[in-house]
Amino acid sequence: MQSAASDLALIEAAAREAGALARELIGKPLQIQSKGALGPVTNVDYAVDALLAERLLGARPDYGWLSEETPDELERREHKARVFMLDPIDGTAAMIAKVPQWTISIGVVERGHPLAGAVYNPMTDELFLGSPGVGATLNGRPMHASARATLDGARMIGVKARFADRKWRQPWPPLEFIERQSLAYRLALVAAGIGDATVLFGFKNEWDIAAGAALVEAAGGRVTDPWGAPLTFNQPVPRAPGVAAAGADLHPLLIERTRALPDPRKA
Repeated sequence: MQSAASDLALIEAAAREAGALARELIGKPLQIQSKGALGPVTNVDYAVDALLAERLLGARPDYGWLSEETPDELERREHKARVFMLDPIDGTAAMIAKVPQWTISIGVVERGHPLAGAVYNPMTDELFLGSPGVGATLNGRPMHASARATLDGARMIGVKARFADRKWRQPWPPLEFIERQSLAYRLALVAAGIGDATVLFGFKNEWDIAAGAALVEAAGGRVTDPWGAPLTFNQPVPRAPGVAAAGADLHPLLIERTRALPDPRKA
């Protein structure tokens, strides 16, 4: 079995190559299709997916594969100790609108737990990389989750309206909001300490969150479901019932609020 450091080097190189391809393709007319409730998809999504499959599975043919743009095969769950989980373009709508908030998200999961993650924003040239037990970096420099221990004034990566809803049992204290479209980007910014916390509401696909979960844990933060339970990846239906991520000291205070959310698994 390859070391986590070796997998980090592989996904870093793949993310940068995929980013270069994406930058080249978005300079040309996009071919846009609709996936219905799943949103738009473009030729860039498919081209990046194909490149990543060639690079990653070419180097690790014994690993499983879960990608938003590839039909799922349960072989990943039944026969593979490690699985690549990726979204070739996370934030396709942002890419189409030429808003630089889309990322390439590549995670490696080992027996249900995040092992390594790379989240790359090709337009800002931000590469977030990390593995629990190895450490986390932003463009090669060490990054750490926030040490903040109070919610009042915290930098929340999310949409302000979601926290003003009267359905909350307790009103949230004043928060500073940082909005980003890519879910992987939100988690990466928590890992980097640029944001103190993020909450992803409702079911979230594993390909969107695996890399970010690895980054947050590698940076010393905590990432769970909204009720404080660990996230377990490589499920038969690959999704989580929501995500709550923050620095280690702030996370319990976040869960005090988010545990009031309805559980989509019980709907």
